[in-house]
Amino acid sequence: MIEKRFIGLASPTSARAGAGGHPCQGLYWSQTGKRPATALIATHYNVDFAEHYSAPYFAERGFGFLGWNTRYRGAEDLFHLEHALIDIGAGVRWLREEAGAERIVLLGNSGGGSLMAAYQAEATAPSLAQEAKGAMAAALSSLPKGDLYISLNAHPGRPEVLTNWMDASVTDETDSVATNAALDPFTPGPPYSAEFIARYRAAQRARNQRITNFAKAELARLNAAGIPDRIFALFRTWADLRFMDPAIDPSDRPCPGCYAGPPAIANRSPFGIGRTSSLRAWLSMWSLETSNCSGAAQLAKLQMPALVVQSMADMGVFPSDARAIFDALASPDKTLEFLPGAHYFEDSEKHRERAIDLMAAWIEGHG
Repeated sequence: MIEKRFIGLASPTSARAGAGGHPCQGLYWSQTGKRPATALIATHYNVDFAEHYSAPYFAERGFGFLGWNTRYRGAEDLFHLEHALIDIGAGVRWLREEAGAERIVLLGNSGGGSLMAAYQAEATAPSLAQEAKGAMAAALSSLPKGDLYISLNAHPGRPEVLTNWMDASVTDETDSVATNAALDPFTPGPPYSAEFIARYRAAQRARNQRITNFAKAELARLNAAGIPDRIFALFRTWADLRFMDPAIDPSDRPCPGCYAGPPAIANRSPFGIGRTSSLRAWLSMWSLETSNCSGAAQLAKLQMPALVVQSMADMGVFPSDARAIFDALASPDKTLEFLPGAHYFEDSEKHRERAIDLMAAWIEGHG
C-alpha cells in the first residue's frame, strides 16, 4: 500500500499565511509504515509537483518521494530564485530530519531540471548568499545538499527554453499583431534554410535582450518613483523552429506540434510560457543576461553522480538539449540515456515503467 502524507512548512523567508496556508507544500509518498532510507524530491518553477506522475512508481519500488512546491506554485510571474531555493531547502531538510532519509535524490524534471541544479550549486558553493542580507543570506548559506542528481526530460535552462520558443518575428511587445514578415516562421513555413535558422535564432536572442533592457530601465524608473515593481505581458512564445521542422534536431516527436497543440494556433493564444511576469521575475528567471536559472552555469558546479534521461518523442525537449545538459555537468560520474516516450511518458504505461526502472536501478547502483 502507498500512502500520501501532506507536508506544509514555513520557510526561513516566508511565514505561514494568516488564512493558514504554508508557503511550502507537498505530498510525501512512501510504502505504508515504512521509512525509506533513500528519498527523491522534485520541484518546478511554477508547476504543481505534489502529485508528480513518478511518485507512486518510486514509492512502489521502496523509495520515498516528496513532490514539493515552493511559494511560486502557480505564481511564476513573481518568481525570485533565492526564495525558491530556500523553500526547496525546507523540503530537503524535512526529508533528512523528519522523514529519516539518509540519501536524497534531486529529481530535475522538465523545467525543474535547471532549478534543482541551481539548488545543489548554491548548497555546494553559495554565491547568491554573498549579495543577500539577513534571513535570506543565512538560509542560502546553509542549504542541505542532495546526494544524487537526475535530469529527466529537462529543459536546458529557464532563459534558454523561453528564448528558443520565442517568435523572433515580433516587432512590438505591446502589439501582438506586429510582425517582421522576413522572420515569420509560419509563412511560408518549413523546411528552413541554414541561413534562416541562424538569422531567426539571433533575432530570438535579440528579443530576449530587448525585454531585459526594458525591464531594467522600467524598474529603475518605477523605483525612483517609489514603486517596487509591476507586471507586464508576453505573447507569441510557441515558435521554436523545431516545433515545425522535424529535420532540425531529429527525434521521434510528432511534428508539427508543441505541448499546446498546433504551433501556428498555440502561438497566437494567450497561454504561452512566461505569459506574464513582474520586472524582477523577468530578470531573475527569464533574462539571458541576468538570470541565474541558466542550466549550464549551474551544472558546471555539480560534482555529484548524475543521470540524464531523455525521451525521444518529447515535443519540447530535444536530443541536443539532453546532450548539452550532459556535457555541461561537471560530475565525473555521469550517464546519458535516451528512451522511447513523450515528455511525461504519458503516451505509454510501458514507457513510463521502463523510465522509472532505469532511474531506480541507477539510484540503487549508487548506494
